[in-house]
Amino acid sequence: MKKPISYRDAGVDIDEGMRLVDLIKPHVRSSYRKEVIGDIGAFGALFSARFKGLNDPVLVSSTDGVGTKLMVAFMADRHSTVGIDLVAMSVNDILVSGAEPLFFLDYFATGRLDARRASDVVKGIAKGCKDAGCALIGGETAEMPGLYKPGEYDLAGFAVGVVDRKKIINGSKIRPGDAIIGLSSSGLHSNGYSLARKVVFERLGLKVNDKPVGFKKDIGATLLAPTRIYVKPVLKLLKKYTVLGMAHITGGGFLDNIPRVLPKTVKAVIEKGAWPIPPIFELIRKGGPIDEEEMFRTFNCGIGLVLVVRKKDAEGTIKTLKDFGESPYLIGRIASRGRREKDVELTGPPLGEN
Repeated sequence: MKKPISYRDAGVDIDEGMRLVDLIKPHVRSSYRKEVIGDIGAFGALFSARFKGLNDPVLVSSTDGVGTKLMVAFMADRHSTVGIDLVAMSVNDILVSGAEPLFFLDYFATGRLDARRASDVVKGIAKGCKDAGCALIGGETAEMPGLYKPGEYDLAGFAVGVVDRKKIINGSKIRPGDAIIGLSSSGLHSNGYSLARKVVFERLGLKVNDKPVGFKKDIGATLLAPTRIYVKPVLKLLKKYTVLGMAHITGGGFLDNIPRVLPKTVKAVIEKGAWPIPPIFELIRKGGPIDEEEMFRTFNCGIGLVLVVRKKDAEGTIKTLKDFGESPYLIGRIASRGRREKDVELTGPPLGEN
């Protein structure tokens, strides 16, 4: 008679999964809003749909992942910040419509569950939710032996927010003469890592613990700097000023994201020397080498969120954002667009000469 085997023998450790739940409970609960109903562990997450002060509430949703930035986390064996990235990618997308993020759900998949490592990731997710003012109300942990390499995992996140229909920001009121304001990024955020890793680790031959000249941290920490979450300062800004359009500078960089909020009759004129570009981008550009247009289509180049406001509001908007702790820059203007013109025009000195 063959010896009986268990789920653990097949590679799935239910006890380790339960240990993870115990480790993350206090962090998940710390993100709860008053609208959360119930507690961690239910089959479905409950959230009250009574929205005070909204006459015609519209739900806004988004889903995203962290991409190959996770490969850097695996190389460095540092997992405390990628959860923040996961939240940021979705809540910033929700924000550009003028919406307030309400709740977030995560999906964590791995070949063999390490509760301690997974809890580091979820702690980061909970921190990201608190930074965005939304609740982490649900998630799924999937242990799938043979599907992932040892020590590796993947993440996906799902966010839902709300905005009053009359306050939806969609860019339709943007016109020539409007000002373009950029909010600084913390680095690459969560895009362009396939190219960045190829340059940094293959062409330049750097290791995650190497510290390039002029860098404050090693290259691993620099690349793992979490994506900035712009929700709270921008929502406060919207109570004082009218924002005509916003673009989250993610995959596609400046050239593909800004046009998503522009009317077809206008273009964005970006002054390249108007903001400081973090050293990591110059390291990657030179290390490739990478053409300037490719840089602006792949990376955020130091600007993580773009806002369009009336010219008369630009100075006040910048001052208000600075008061909220942001680093805003007047990076360009809106102009009329000819039939054969591009929707984003880059002007100013070449990268590397700023």
